Amino acid sequence: MTTERRIPATTADERTMLEGWLEFHRQTLAWKCEGLSDEQLRTASAAPSELSLMGLVRHMADVERGWFRRVLANEDAPPLYYDDEDLDGEFHLTEADTWAEAHATWQREIEAARAIAARFRPDDISEGRHRRTGEHYNLRWIYTHMIEEYARHNGHADLIRERIDGATGD
Repeated sequence: MTTERRIPATTADERTMLEGWLEFHRQTLAWKCEGLSDEQLRTASAAPSELSLMGLVRHMADVERGWFRRVLANEDAPPLYYDDEDLDGEFHLTEADTWAEAHATWQREIEAARAIAARFRPDDISEGRHRRTGEHYNLRWIYTHMIEEYARHNGHADLIRERIDGATGD
């Protein structure tokens, strides 16, 4: 695997540290997917679960979109892979679903998230509200949640990758 992951500076200011850890976890998910075929990336972890590496990337594209575009910036950005009839749509993959599409979509959402976050300070309150809770959030909370979300799913990704080809690593 060749994706370069950078550990955040140990003495950075708060924003730099939060952004650094979020980037580290984004890079970790990319690293876990590196070098696999579309078929391998669609491989579910273990029956009856539909959890796959490609599904995790699609999920994180929607998570990035939801927190940064919809909640933080109050953009009209509907979900990409799920809807009210299929809340887990990002994990319901078919042969037509490709890594090229999933990866490109995820990267576009990450770029949008970075651009939006750059307009806010850590204490700034979101312009939008969470669709289920109706709550506002500050950027600090969103960064912290995104780090937690990626860290949890990177643990899943590690186990899925090991099942696919035996590759392990933190």
